[in-house]
This record gives sequence, C-alpha cells and structure tokens, in this order.
Amino acid sequence: MNQEERQPTPSKSAPKKSAAPKQNPKNKETKEGGKPQQNRNNRSRNTANRNKQGGNKNRRRNAPAPVDSVLKESVIKNQEIHKNRLNPHFKLDLNSTAKVRITPLGGLGEIGGNITVFETDKEAILVDVGMSFPDEEMHGVDILVPDFSYLREIRKKIVAVIITHAHEDHIGAMPYLYKEMQFPIYASPLPLAMIGNKFDEHHLKEFRRYFNPVEKRKIYKIGNDFEIEWMHMTHSILDSSSLAITTAAGTIIHTGDFKIDHTPIDGYTADLHRFAAYGEKGVLCMLSDSTNSYNKEITPSELTVAPALDRMFAKAEGRVILSTFSSNVHRVYQAIQYGIKYKRKVCVIGRSMERNLEVTMQYDYIKLPKNIFVDADEVSRMNDKDVLIVTTGSQGEPNSALYRMSIGEHRHIKIKPTDLIVLSSRAIPGNEGSISGMLNHLQRAGAKVANDRDLHVSGHAGIEEQKLLLRLCNPKFFLPVHGEYNHIMKHKETGMACGIPERNILLMTDGDCIEVGPKFMRKVKSVKTGKTYIDNQNNHQIEDDIVIDRQKMANDGIVMIVAQVSEADSHLISKPRVTSFGLVADKQDKAFAKEMEDVLEHFMVNLKPGHIENPKAMENDLRQVVRKHIYRKMKKYPLIVPNVFVM
Repeated sequence: MNQEERQPTPSKSAPKKSAAPKQNPKNKETKEGGKPQQNRNNRSRNTANRNKQGGNKNRRRNAPAPVDSVLKESVIKNQEIHKNRLNPHFKLDLNSTAKVRITPLGGLGEIGGNITVFETDKEAILVDVGMSFPDEEMHGVDILVPDFSYLREIRKKIVAVIITHAHEDHIGAMPYLYKEMQFPIYASPLPLAMIGNKFDEHHLKEFRRYFNPVEKRKIYKIGNDFEIEWMHMTHSILDSSSLAITTAAGTIIHTGDFKIDHTPIDGYTADLHRFAAYGEKGVLCMLSDSTNSYNKEITPSELTVAPALDRMFAKAEGRVILSTFSSNVHRVYQAIQYGIKYKRKVCVIGRSMERNLEVTMQYDYIKLPKNIFVDADEVSRMNDKDVLIVTTGSQGEPNSALYRMSIGEHRHIKIKPTDLIVLSSRAIPGNEGSISGMLNHLQRAGAKVANDRDLHVSGHAGIEEQKLLLRLCNPKFFLPVHGEYNHIMKHKETGMACGIPERNILLMTDGDCIEVGPKFMRKVKSVKTGKTYIDNQNNHQIEDDIVIDRQKMANDGIVMIVAQVSEADSHLISKPRVTSFGLVADKQDKAFAKEMEDVLEHFMVNLKPGHIENPKAMENDLRQVVRKHIYRKMKKYPLIVPNVFVM
C-alpha cells in the first residue's frame, strides 16, 4: 500500500482545515508546544486590548440607561430646596419698607473702644461702650473713651445700653458716659457686676438702679422698636453673649467677641443652635468679630493650656509667679487649681485681678476654697515652694504689680533667682517694647521666665470659626467689625467665600452711618467721632490742646521768653530772659539766648503801630517770628511761650 493509502480518511464530523483559527505569531510557543491554558489567557488579553482600542467593531455597544423621570424630578426639587435654604433673599419680607441704621462710633480701624448705635426712625440702642489705650505719643494719657457728640444729638431717642461681655474694650467707658447721660442697661449678670464696680470707683453707685439683668435664650422687648435675645458665646471672659436684634426691617446678628470653644472650662459651649434657628428664619445683616481674621487654624480651647501649666508647676523649684489678663478668670482658675494640686497657697496681687476674682466667686461662676488664699505680706514668711502668686502686668504696664516687682519697687514681693515667672498671655500690638523691658529687669534679677506659646490661647475666632457662624446665620448683608482695616478686609474675603455677594458687604469706618433694609444696604452719612483723653489718676478728661502741647514739647522742645518793653519808645528795658528745654544742649544755652535777644530786638524795631497797646496781639506776633526763625535754622517747631510786659 502506497503512502497515500496509509493516510486516515477524514471523518464527516471532523472540522475542516480552513475553519482552524489563524495562529498569532506572538503565540508561536503555543504552536510549538506551549501550554493550552497560557494560550487561552493570551487570547483573552488580546481581546480586551482590542476592545480598549476600539477593536471588534462588529460588537454592539451598550446603550445608555434610560432616564428615570421620577429621579430627575427629585433632583430638581432638591436643587430648589438648596436654593431656598441658602439664599436669604427668599426668607425676608421684601415688601417691607422698614430700615435700621447702624453707626459704629469706635472699634473700627483699631483694637478696642467698641461702641455701636442701632437706630430706627424713633428709637436707638447702644451696643457696648468700651475704652481703648493710648499710643506712645499721648503723653500723660491713661485711657481713651469714645467721643459722645453723636449720642448728645440723639439722646432723646436712646432707650437702652446693651452689653455683650465684660472686657474693658466693651464696658470701660461706661462711667464716663453715665456722668453725662443715663439709660437703662441690659446685660447678663457678670458684665453688670463689673460695671457696678466701675460705678462704685467713680462714685456713681446710684446708677446701679439702671441695671436690668437678662436671661439667655429669652427675648426682651426694649422700647417699641427692638426685640433682643442674648445667645451664650465662648470667649476669653466668662458670661459672654452674642445678640439677635430684631426690628421691623429684619433680624441683625451681632456676634460680639467670640471663639468656638467646644470644651470650655465651665462646660457652657457656644449656643450654636440659636444661630442656626435664626439662620433658618432669615437674617437681614450680620456684624462679626474680625480680630483674628488672618488665623487659618481653629482657635484652641482654653483647656489646652492646662498641660503646659501643669508642666510649669511640676518643675518649679521656688515660687511660681503667674501673670495674665485679669479678665481671663478661667486662666486664673486653672492656675489656682494647679497651685492646689502642688500644695501651694495662692496670693493674688493687683487691684483688677483681685476684684475680678472676688466678683466671679461671689456670684458662683467659679468655686474655690477661701483657705487657700494668703495676703501679700505673708509671702515673705512662707517656704518658696508653698507659694503661687497670681498678678497683673503681663503687658509690661509701668504701674502694674509685676513691673514694680521686676524693678524692686513692690512693697511685699522681691524677685528671687529661684522664682519662675509664667507669662500666660500674648503681647497686645504696641506693648512689645514694654514687655521686653520688663523681661530684661526680671532676668537681671535672676528669675526664670516662661512665655511659651502653649501657655496662652486667643479668645477670638479664626477663619474656620468665622465661616461656621456665617454659614449658620446665612445673612443677606455682612458688616465685619472689631479690628483694624486689614482685619475687616480679610473677613470680607471669608464672607465672600461663604457665598455672600461682594455688593452685600460693606467695610465701615468709625462714624459711617449704614442704612439697611430688606432690599438694600447703603452708607447715608458720616457723623462726628473721635477720642476723649482720660487721666486715670483722677478719672478726669484731658483737653485736646493739652495733649497737643505735650506732643510738641516731647518732639520739638519748648522756648520761654520773658521781656520788658518800654511803652514810650517800644524798646527793651532790660536783657530778655530766654529759657529752652529739649531744643539745644545746655552748653549752647547762652548762644541761643543771645540769638533770641537779637530776634526780639529786630521784632521790636519793626513792631506794627498800635501793637504796643495790645500785649496779647504782640505776643502772638512774637511767637510766629520766633517759630519761623527756629524752623529756618533747626527744622523744629517748638512750643513758644512768650511773656512780654509793657512798662
């Protein structure tokens, strides 16, 4: 049998040769004996790759899922809900023609001095009446209070003073206002108690009859045009509040000073539920604290200071002298608790510190055993490890207790090398130089100073907390307050990020009168504002011209001229007496006096007819001549005091 006959005859069921799949060159190893499973895996991957690259064009693509009309309708309804929820325009009575005017008289362009007027056509209220501190050029001035000129104009309209909290920059000017005009005062108990202490100091005890203590979460009808609710707020002082001021035009939220502390020392957290409730009803306008508007972090809780205080007390080998703001009672309270933990007696020094601690204990804001306190004159007889001194002076004020200790002038406390000085506060802008000088004195005395950042937290909200209140209240209009211009400008940016249109935000300055209604917000006029200078030693006002004269003397010196002039021939009878201070060195006094004598003689030669009979007019002319001469030679404008006697 030949070879062809030996080949098997193909069966009908066997596949035809042409139907065999074409081999891929890449799968050559399979053809040459590769594993069948690996071959199948390669075919799967190749198929997937062709699908990704648009291969297998004959395969039918999946059609898009049909749109469910019910779901689509639900999306549209939810979008409408969000629109109504987030747009306060829909929550206000746009048919109302009522309006309210908001006029800050202090607290803008500065830190402190807060006072704002809320005014309808017939009535007005004041929110806070605070003081501020002078700069270095206001010589002999201790505090600044707002100019009350506008309040005198609208005096008959004012129905009440509303207080948010008890910091000096919100209540410090109350005695100076009430010496002139009086109105009912509405506030929570602690601010009223501290205002009462101020009235007592100024011999105004009878004005306590104007006190009206309020309950938080309760709405008070004040006058005919205002309804106000105090909402609890956390800050660096106890018993702080934000305000919901409702008028015919709508509700205005005034945050006061605030931060959002979720773990406050007393457990009373910010009443965010009330902010949200007003936000649901609709807020016309919001005024909010801008002090910390550059802080990107959430302001830490007051409780976070505790570990640092514990660490300081644990390592202290001698006395602990802690200084902080006298109003920060919770900080003082924490320090005293650690003093008790380490078996130390507590000595409180500083009038404001003693007064604030006494008031908060009287009204049960804090509770401390009285047997832990000792007087300052007992400290020298005690073991250093058994003493905690809590005092004022963290800002380096020259009259403060800590500063007097640092320079050795305090009657009872002398700084020792074993003392640990704990500064639990931040430097108020402008006080850096005073604090540095005090630190130098303390360290020269050998004391150790601790002023770590973790020993203090701010009482003002950062950006994220500002956003929270803006979102809760969702106001139509926004007025950033409490801070310098750059602070309120930054707060404006935060407001815009939270959905408030730029056209609905105004940056005010003191004296701007802003009119707000459901459909508009606009500036209508400016009123007179300014500062009144106060000497704290006698609690009396210092006139503006006195401060100006002091500035001239400090910057350019003073020249005093005493001369006798003959009425008959307008000539000098004797050699004039010239005295200068702060203008020329002592060794140049004689030369300067001779120069002034020549100026005076030249002036008398050219004296206008008739001036010899009018000494005041003659002195004014002489003042101008001497001032011009000194400016040409020295580029100074000293205070000129001429005394011309016509004989």
